[in-house]
Amino acid sequence: MKVSLNWIKHYLDFDVPSVEELAKHIGAQLGAIEDIEDLGAKYRGVVIASVVSCVDHPNSDHLHVCKIDDGGAVQNVERDEQGHVQVVCGAPNVREGLTVAWLPPGVVVPETAGEEPFTLTARDIRGQKSNGMLASARELALGSDHSGILELSSGDARLGADFAKTYQLDDYVIDIENKMFTHRPDLFGELGIAREIAGILQHPFHSPDWYLKGQSDILPRGDTLSLTVQNELPDLVPRFMAVALENVSIHPSPVWLQTHLARVGIRPINNVVDITNYMMMESAQPLHAYDYDKVKALSNGDGAVLCVRHPHAGEKLMLLNGKEVTPREGAIMIATDKQAIGLGGVMGGGETEVDEHTKNVILECATFDMYAIRKMSMALGVFTDAVTRFNKGQSPLQNDRIIGESLRLFGDLSGAKRASEIIDDTHVQGREWVHPPVPVTTEFINERLGLKLSADDMKQLLENVEFTVTVDDKTLTVAAPFWRTDIEMREDVVEEVGRLYGYDKLPLELPTRTVAPAPKDELLELKSRVREKLARSGANEVLTYSFVHGNLLDKVGQDKSHAFQISNAISPDLQYYRLSLIPSLLDKVHANSKAGYDAFALFEMGRVHYKGEMDAIEPQVPNEDDHVALVFAVNDRATKGKTGASYYEAKKYLLQLLPEANTYLVPLKDFDFKGDEWGQQLCVPFEPNRSAVIVWNDLAWGIVGEYKASVARALKLPAHTAGFELGLEVLRHQAPRAYRPLPRFPKVEQDICFKVAADVPYRRLFDAAQTALDGHKPDQTRASLSPVDIYQRENDTAHKQITLRLTIANYEKTMTDSEVAKLLDTVAAEVKDKLNAERV
Repeated sequence: MKVSLNWIKHYLDFDVPSVEELAKHIGAQLGAIEDIEDLGAKYRGVVIASVVSCVDHPNSDHLHVCKIDDGGAVQNVERDEQGHVQVVCGAPNVREGLTVAWLPPGVVVPETAGEEPFTLTARDIRGQKSNGMLASARELALGSDHSGILELSSGDARLGADFAKTYQLDDYVIDIENKMFTHRPDLFGELGIAREIAGILQHPFHSPDWYLKGQSDILPRGDTLSLTVQNELPDLVPRFMAVALENVSIHPSPVWLQTHLARVGIRPINNVVDITNYMMMESAQPLHAYDYDKVKALSNGDGAVLCVRHPHAGEKLMLLNGKEVTPREGAIMIATDKQAIGLGGVMGGGETEVDEHTKNVILECATFDMYAIRKMSMALGVFTDAVTRFNKGQSPLQNDRIIGESLRLFGDLSGAKRASEIIDDTHVQGREWVHPPVPVTTEFINERLGLKLSADDMKQLLENVEFTVTVDDKTLTVAAPFWRTDIEMREDVVEEVGRLYGYDKLPLELPTRTVAPAPKDELLELKSRVREKLARSGANEVLTYSFVHGNLLDKVGQDKSHAFQISNAISPDLQYYRLSLIPSLLDKVHANSKAGYDAFALFEMGRVHYKGEMDAIEPQVPNEDDHVALVFAVNDRATKGKTGASYYEAKKYLLQLLPEANTYLVPLKDFDFKGDEWGQQLCVPFEPNRSAVIVWNDLAWGIVGEYKASVARALKLPAHTAGFELGLEVLRHQAPRAYRPLPRFPKVEQDICFKVAADVPYRRLFDAAQTALDGHKPDQTRASLSPVDIYQRENDTAHKQITLRLTIANYEKTMTDSEVAKLLDTVAAEVKDKLNAERV
């Protein structure tokens, strides 16, 4: 944001400190300063003069020999008997009696000021002496017009006067970093900056009457031009004002207006466009002017129609900058009742541009939704001064003031007359503020700032920037002025008081802190333990995106309707939040296998998201859980003919993590999910006959097993691939295992073999034996069961034999074979009672 010091001084009724001192206050209390330009240095030596005679050059058909009168202000220049100075000029508009800007010899042309300055000299031009030059607007760095010299008003200028001083170009331009004003749309205008500078210097500020009170009688009204406004998007355009003007005279703006715009980096064009830009730079409210007759020609009927709507399918628009765009579906279009003529809040269309032939004008002053403007601008790559202001959220309560002052300027600078009523399509009529007044106590403010300000002190600080504050004991009721959109809660008032008082004045006290160590984060500690266990087992951790392509969900068979879709994905390949970690891991298997890794295990810990049956609990909050998942993959080259089940390899990794209590595995084909949609989607990629559900406290919390053939084909998985996925919540409740040393006495091993029906699962037998062992083993012993073999005789297919090995040791003595045999007899008896298993 470029700030003209001379411009803002116009609104201040106190002595402004030096630019260096002011810059310190702005940097500390308003925004970071990127640059300070001494604009006056560019115009040093330029003076105002009058052309007293103008004759054709004797040796040229387009040059003129002029005599100019500068009142004798410039020294060391050749003069005639009357004290006039000769200058050769080629401008077609030069003539006797014209007041001009003269650049004497030794002066740098302002347009070239910078890296390669061009300094004028007294020199002969085709036999005639020329002392410097008469400057055009472009040579004075006031615009792009180079068709003739700049014509000054004789009433504004005194001969020999300093050009820069006369037109306030003896100025400093302070460039403040825009991001500091993201929540302050009013600070994108010189008026708002002047108010804030008064506030931080703790002086009262008074906005001009036209801005505070508005103007009741704005130009004489006529009804000669028909204008209709249709607003189909009141939520996105809460206020749309428009008025038709007739008898508009298009010509260059007066020099004072051109210099105002040039100071803040705006190129003057003509008086109509310059008025809209001037009002935008002064008040931060963008305006737009249409050629009335062009709009009327593109409308049905006898008058002009402006319609605010969304774009039609395939609709295109040629913008003022010559770029043709196809607006996005939710864009805000300004159109007639026949076609689009502009992008609301971004840029007007080329077909209704104001040009030198314009006689009648439509002036628009509207408020657009900041988010819609931002999306339009980003989608089309169109960034304008209007976009910069609208996407900060302009107040709709100032529009009538802005259009009123704009009409006054139109009358003064273009001779325009009002030809229609001022149409005001608004939903904010009668409101005094954007947000209602905020009650806050002095204690609340002082506690957060570390100050001891009184209610009167705070009241004065806020009233300096035109807040309305009432005090009841120690409670302030703060009503922000109509242009402030950022004061919604007590904390906003705290920030405002602190900034206006000066953050540099706040006490420098460190907060009290305890020296006790911070408590450990349980989840981080758990992840660290899981990571350590799996890494020690030979697995490698990976980190994948939380987003996946919809094709990946299709390949593993998961239902995309349960996944949250991302409307503004950072890549076309990242469309959905993942339902589980397994698809992301499986997607990495083929690439690693192809790279030459024959056997490997990958694991990941991360969050998964799901929408479904839980949405009714917290409908505005996505369901998300922390999971750990692992994939084990071995190709045929690594197995060397051994074809063991991959399920057991994955299970070995899983058992490193699972808590012993309340956790067991149930075959996937036998498990009843009882409407558990999440559990069903988690298990979709797994082969039901070769997988098991991880059950904890009678609920499904994970899955371990091998993958369906369709999944293996779709993702090109090696022949032996299996894995698991588990909710970390299970492991949160795992009791830490207390260390106990191994017994010093020798261990005893004995086998026991059971003959059971062929349809009895191994797990049922093993669990029954383990339960019996846990219930009858002697105290102070360490015992475990492990499988030896499972065997079925050729002549007895109705039964199978399962052999288990008991390993037991006592902490106090050496156990005898007879003691162990007696324990096995007891175990065998209980297993027989439960499963009718015969000991062989």
